[in-house]
Amino acid sequence: MDNRVCVPGTSLPVEPPPRRSRRWPRRVLATALAGGVAAGAVLTLLTEEQPHGAGRPPAAGPPAQAQAQAAQALKAVTWGLPAALPQLGALIGQQEQRVRAQPKDARAWAVLGAAYVARARRTADPADYPRAEQALQTSLRVRAAQNTEALDGLAALALARRDFPAAKRYGEQALKAAPKRWTAYPPLIDAYTGLGDYKNARATLDKLLGLRTGAAARPAVMARASAVYRDRGWREDAVAQLTDAASAAGTPAEQAAYLTGLGQLAWERGDLQDALRHFEAAARLDPDQGAALTGRGRVLAALGRTTEAYAAYRAALAGHPSPQDACELGELYEAHGMAAQAREQYDRVKELVRRRMAAGVDEELLIGQFEADHGDPEEAVERLQAEWERQPGIEVADALGWALHRVGDDEEALTYATTATDTTKGGGVRSALYAFHRGLIELELDEQASARRHLQQALRFNPYFSPLQVPVAEEALRALGDVPDEPAPSA
Repeated sequence: MDNRVCVPGTSLPVEPPPRRSRRWPRRVLATALAGGVAAGAVLTLLTEEQPHGAGRPPAAGPPAQAQAQAAQALKAVTWGLPAALPQLGALIGQQEQRVRAQPKDARAWAVLGAAYVARARRTADPADYPRAEQALQTSLRVRAAQNTEALDGLAALALARRDFPAAKRYGEQALKAAPKRWTAYPPLIDAYTGLGDYKNARATLDKLLGLRTGAAARPAVMARASAVYRDRGWREDAVAQLTDAASAAGTPAEQAAYLTGLGQLAWERGDLQDALRHFEAAARLDPDQGAALTGRGRVLAALGRTTEAYAAYRAALAGHPSPQDACELGELYEAHGMAAQAREQYDRVKELVRRRMAAGVDEELLIGQFEADHGDPEEAVERLQAEWERQPGIEVADALGWALHRVGDDEEALTYATTATDTTKGGGVRSALYAFHRGLIELELDEQASARRHLQQALRFNPYFSPLQVPVAEEALRALGDVPDEPAPSA
């Protein structure tokens, strides 16, 4: 649910960037052993060193406790629900043992692959993505017909890698195989959203809401509805759905995920105290909830509690090394004149992105956002144009418009900025960042009335949206001056 971007800022004084081949690898969308993987190859993989205790039962607690944790994680993974890291570790250890003993068990391979995806999302460790790919493809090789669990897992993996066309393909196959199974719908909604197909995203949600789901599944359905309502600009409905989901959640990890989403919604409307309350509640329920820790850091920075904000970001990055979060921290440092610390975080962004791309993650959007203001805007345009052709979601439209502005092509930039902010053309999300981008583009084109409107809109949506760019928006509005008086009507 969280669609934050690396907020642009003033470029640091660095030497001219080297050519792309030395800065970032090219897009990697297929892992080394994708497709038709032999079970023996995966069995070899399972013997390798894995992070976070994977492949081993939890260090503490009797076997019965580990078995209970695995059972709880199995239900969560099968339904695509959030699960706690210790539970995921127990489930992965259990399933690895099972596929070693029964390498023809297609369901065990599918569950193992889905658990790898879930753990990678929790830890931001991309090493689990190739493992997931291998396990899920092996499941399909063992049993190709009606293997909806493997298709669900592949759709989830594609979403985690930002490969929305693949997520759509696998999701539609899973839905065709079992149209009454509610778990097939959420990945498809996310895939359609990532492709900018909001009509199908909404239609798929309507079908999901029309299904009869049990009480345990309802929180997940409400959370999915909340995400779609947010994208349509229906903030109150999004908050209501997610509040009900958090109240009805079956586990602390699930409730923490929904509370984190509520914190993000509060942040997006500039309600700092409500956002902080939700982020801190989520972190108490699930200390491994990295998005809650990052959200807390973001709010503390807006409240002027900068030292605490730095600590919150560092704690989040220690357990969840996300390149997006590293970029946020770098920009917070930059906003406070700490150039060396900012540069360190920007270098960290590049290294984390390289690791994720090597594991098959499509990071073209993040690279384009980063290069637009902290590197080579021409490269940003090139990458984002290709990304727009492939998966034209609103995030890409905003980023491409901003990159075009950075290279001076404001006429073209405005077409994409309009797509990102026009509720009649896009998803309708109320984004302070998107409104800010459009306002500055319009200002460059001397469209002063529209520029003023969108800059005011950005600060009305969230007056704290970026430590770097809020001052830019405020200064631009001061330069524009007050709205001119309307001429008096003639007698």
